[in-house]
Amino acid sequence: MYGVLMIDIDSTALTAEDVSLIKQAQVGGVILFARNVADAAQVRALCDDIRYHNPDILIGVDQEGGRVARLREGFTPLPAMGRLGDLFDQDPNRALNCAYDCGYLMATEVMAVGIDLSFAPVLDRGGISQVIGDRSFHHGTSAIAALAAQFMRGMKAAGMATTGKHFPGHGAIAPDSHVSEAIDTRSLADIIDSDMQPFAQTLPWLDAVMPAHVIFSQVDNKPAGFSKIWLKDILRDQLKFEGVIFSDDLSMAGAKAVGDISARVKAAIEAGCDIALVCNDRVAAHEAAAAAQELSYPHQNRIKTMCGKIPMWQGDLISTCQQFDYWEQAKQNVTQTFFDTQSSTKAATDNTAESIDPTNYK
Repeated sequence: MYGVLMIDIDSTALTAEDVSLIKQAQVGGVILFARNVADAAQVRALCDDIRYHNPDILIGVDQEGGRVARLREGFTPLPAMGRLGDLFDQDPNRALNCAYDCGYLMATEVMAVGIDLSFAPVLDRGGISQVIGDRSFHHGTSAIAALAAQFMRGMKAAGMATTGKHFPGHGAIAPDSHVSEAIDTRSLADIIDSDMQPFAQTLPWLDAVMPAHVIFSQVDNKPAGFSKIWLKDILRDQLKFEGVIFSDDLSMAGAKAVGDISARVKAAIEAGCDIALVCNDRVAAHEAAAAAQELSYPHQNRIKTMCGKIPMWQGDLISTCQQFDYWEQAKQNVTQTFFDTQSSTKAATDNTAESIDPTNYK
């Protein structure tokens, strides 16, 4: 059975401690980071090994494009989603087609190495938040919804479930919830009419949602990921969302106001999350696994919808991806649009080292 916890592992191969953790009853997922990646063949072997020890497990990654991309060496580069927004302002139809191609291309290469899902797309509005920045498609809610829907159509065509983040929106405040408390003082009406719109407008395409570790102080005194108001009253009851709710990483600074890691896991699940992420803190992972034994298992059929259509490994990434009918065309379209010689300077900026990744906060 799939458990309520998603944890991380130390390196490019499983250690004895990793195996012990992932075999625990309430561990239902593993998220990979750049430290877990050497090349495509190694990642596929790692994922196969994880499933050998725990067949009922989701494997996830953040492969958004631009500066947030764990899979780099040998993989096709993806632009930051903000570049799709820039293209949308100039040529909307081309941008929408490229969004589909980006979603398809990302999904095929991620699943080819044995990973079920990328936590994508980002549905936050572009604004003053540096941690969001060009991870957002656009500042306009209609443009975000249009581009994100196409991106998710591409993901689904390849066989990957979608995850919209960070509900109900992280882009309107400057603080980075990875490293500090983040408080948004706007009214509920303002949030619903603006930042929440990309989520509401793309609901038919969303298989999962990840809430923000942001306190919306006029709505609740808890971060959204611990708030029954946001997750049950608004997301479930008002928006009628029936998919999976993943917490954001409970080791982030924005989650610490709730208490120790055991309290955070219980609070996130009780608020309405199906799976709680605990990353970059091995001591916390052990504590969370112990605390989770007291919790009920998540809705199994709901969790199973997040399993990717993992192809047979054909010995290398290219041969494996060629099993997807549209992969080569999508790769060509994305590469020519965003990584040709005219875009080389911007492309280099999009794909610089992990050191500028705003989510690399350990």
